[in-house]
Amino acid sequence: MAKAWGGRFHQATDTRVEAFTESISFDRRLYAVDIRGSMAHATMLASVGLITEEERDQICSHLDQIGEEIAAGQFTFRQDLEDIHMHIENSLITRIGDVGRKLHTGRSRNDQVSTDLKLYTRDAIDDLDRLLADVQRAFVDRCEADAGVILPGYTHLQRAQPVLAAHYWLAYVEKFQRDRECLADCRRRVNVSPLGAAALAGTSLPIDRQMTARLLGFESVAANSLDVSSDRDYLAEFVFCRRSRCQCPYQKSAESEQTRRRTGQPEPAPGPTAVHRSPLTASPENNCEPCRLPR
Repeated sequence: MAKAWGGRFHQATDTRVEAFTESISFDRRLYAVDIRGSMAHATMLASVGLITEEERDQICSHLDQIGEEIAAGQFTFRQDLEDIHMHIENSLITRIGDVGRKLHTGRSRNDQVSTDLKLYTRDAIDDLDRLLADVQRAFVDRCEADAGVILPGYTHLQRAQPVLAAHYWLAYVEKFQRDRECLADCRRRVNVSPLGAAALAGTSLPIDRQMTARLLGFESVAANSLDVSSDRDYLAEFVFCRRSRCQCPYQKSAESEQTRRRTGQPEPAPGPTAVHRSPLTASPENNCEPCRLPR
């Protein structure tokens, strides 16, 4: 299969350029969402009469086979085919000829890769949300196990007020809930279909953008093709939620554990002129130990 963009060139691309510009070494992980998007696109093309139902069935059946081969490690990746989209398209054309070429009708690699990234990110958000919900349930279970246990609460790295262990664990439930709300808000912006934007200004073919959006579970279609062709800020937003917000509760938990361990064996206290006291702390040298409420 010739390169998608090399029809006017008479010489092969330098292998060093191919090695520098390839992305298949890392974007092969998008294969499942790429196939999912292509199946939805083929279904839509048949619905509006741009391909026949028989052609749709051929395309979808062989896309299924390609996905199974990739999952089983039986698919050969080539550097000259650049990315996962070209690998799947090339394999499809090799199997079913010109029918495979029809899959790209009304679609560009630009809106295709944007769709892949949105589907992949949405799946990652949903997976992370499920994991955070599991962590929340674990903290709630710990509350039941520690019913009646009292722990020292800390301020300024010193023991300050007694708190129920359940109150302490539920604080993390609240922290993770804010993380989940952040992810849900990010997901709302991710969940917009780019299909139909084509290269950047849409297509004159009678495609049905609402149908592909519905088949892929998107809440809406992009309002501006130029914007959605270049839109990647949702990736930065997800990275912020994942790395900055979702790690904070874990860091806080580790910090609290370190504080408890350190204050369990007090270091020499500074002189009174170097101490800043909390208004609710009777003494910066409080020494309360964990205990359990009487039944």
